[in-house]
Amino acid sequence: MRTQVGIIGAGPAGLLLSHLLHRQGIESVVLETRGRDQIESTIRAGVLEQNTTDLLIEAGVGERMKAEGAVHHGFELAFEGKRRRIDLTALTGHSITVYAQHEVLKDLVAARVAANGSVFFNVSNTSISGIDTDTPSIRFTHDGAEQTLHCDFVIGCDGSQGISRASIPAARRRDYECVFPFGWFGILVEAPPTSDELIYARHERGFALVSTRSPTVQRMYFQCDPKDSTENWSDDRIWSELHARVDSADGATVTEGRIFQKNIVAMRSYVSSTMQHGRLFLAGDAAHIVPPTGAKGLNLAVSDIRILAKALRAFYAENRTDLLDAYTDTALKRIWRAEHFSYWMTRLMHRLDGVSEFEQRLQVAELEHVTTSHAAALAMAENYVGTSAV
Repeated sequence: MRTQVGIIGAGPAGLLLSHLLHRQGIESVVLETRGRDQIESTIRAGVLEQNTTDLLIEAGVGERMKAEGAVHHGFELAFEGKRRRIDLTALTGHSITVYAQHEVLKDLVAARVAANGSVFFNVSNTSISGIDTDTPSIRFTHDGAEQTLHCDFVIGCDGSQGISRASIPAARRRDYECVFPFGWFGILVEAPPTSDELIYARHERGFALVSTRSPTVQRMYFQCDPKDSTENWSDDRIWSELHARVDSADGATVTEGRIFQKNIVAMRSYVSSTMQHGRLFLAGDAAHIVPPTGAKGLNLAVSDIRILAKALRAFYAENRTDLLDAYTDTALKRIWRAEHFSYWMTRLMHRLDGVSEFEQRLQVAELEHVTTSHAAALAMAENYVGTSAV
């Protein structure tokens, strides 16, 4: 089997790249270990920067997002028993769109199917060879048959546990990681929205986040021990914790409902500063992880793909390699900016065990500053909507 670009991973990064390349007349094949039903039904958050929504619309896969996504012009910061709003649009002229990641995936899969794109689901035994040559290949098993995909480039979009990053020699890689000592306890709830916009809450008991998935389904999180078990948390205990952390002195309260999913999410930051080696390029979670506090994960993946699509177009249309050669340096400028913002937001909003009461009061002082200073609020808003990106 022969193609121009072999893509490992049918997440948002891999599918979007395949679709953008198709629109530029560049052939690609996407390989995915999971089934289509599985990737389309795995519910994950989706806070989309305007740059992300603009690209999806430009690529012709944004119609359902425009119809069903919720445009938010701000969010609330809850602390010391009160809520204060960060007006994103007034500060930056931009907004965010809440549209779940699995819905983005559905749109991208539908677009690839409509274009007769080559997407192989349920593959196994995937391996990469020849990345130091001009003719790399990907071996895999599909429907019980072993196959080899010969290509010009391999793009690894297979996440932090995939084979792509591990295919770069360890001696050539330089990785950076920060593991946080807390996690998020997440629930999905059948209930009307608590608020029209996201609520980020800082409380002495720990962080909490309330967001909307649809008019009838809400997503809520609260800070917990990452080694805890969902079995230790009854519904009553969960609601008691959320009320304690989010309810405000003016009577605003969390809206309860039937909890139909519980999970615990670990929190870490990770960057592989070696995003390319030979003819192999990494994108999305294969190259970097951010804690979800800053809502940057999907947006960073889209940023990587925007850069790669432009570089591959220059290679095939103009025989240029300069943009491909500069891919890592170009992508890392945005990545480190987003990593810093996510780290800052995480430390600002979470209970930090082991720090002094003095340092905990500094968190409150900084929140007061962010919500009363135009300059501080502007800096937060620019980072949140993505306009501060390099």
